[in-house]
Amino acid sequence: MILQKLNDWYWSYSDEIYRYILMLTADHELAKDLTHDTFIKAYKSMESFRGEASVRNWLFRIARNTTIDDARKRKPLRFVVDSYASLATNDYLPEQVTQLGESEKELYHSLLKLKRSYREVIILRKIKELTIQETAEILDWSEGKVKITLYRALNALKKQMLKEGYVHE
Repeated sequence: MILQKLNDWYWSYSDEIYRYILMLTADHELAKDLTHDTFIKAYKSMESFRGEASVRNWLFRIARNTTIDDARKRKPLRFVVDSYASLATNDYLPEQVTQLGESEKELYHSLLKLKRSYREVIILRKIKELTIQETAEILDWSEGKVKITLYRALNALKKQMLKEGYVHE
C-alpha cells in the first residue's frame, strides 16, 4: 500500500520536482540524484505525513531541504557559490536553453546569479505559479515574508539583468 502510494506520487510529481531542483542547482546529474533522494526521504517520512499541506507541497519542501542539505555537505566552497554567486558557466541547461527565446535565456542566466532565497521564491511564485500560501508552506515562511522577499527578489533580478546589459523591450 505504501509503496503503491509512493509510486503514484513519483509518477505524478517527479518531473516537476526534478525541474525545480534543476533550476536551483543548474546541474542535471545532481538534480537527478537529489530528486531520487527526495523520494527516498518521502518514503521514510510517509508515516509522519499528516496531510496539513498537499502532497505536492510536501514533496517540494522535502526537495528544497534535500537540495540545501546537499549544498551544505559540499561546503564551504560549493555552498557559498550556490548561495551567493551562482554558477558562472554558460552550460546551464543545454537542451532547454537552446529552445528558449533570447529574453528567457537572459532571465534564466540572471536568476542563477541571485542568492538562494531570492531564486527560490521567484521560481515557486513566478515560474511554478504557486500561491503565496503554497510558497509559504514549502519555504516554511510566513505569507508576509513570501511577499516581501518576492518584492525584493524581483527588484534584485531587475538590477542583475540591467547590470548584465539586458534590456526589456
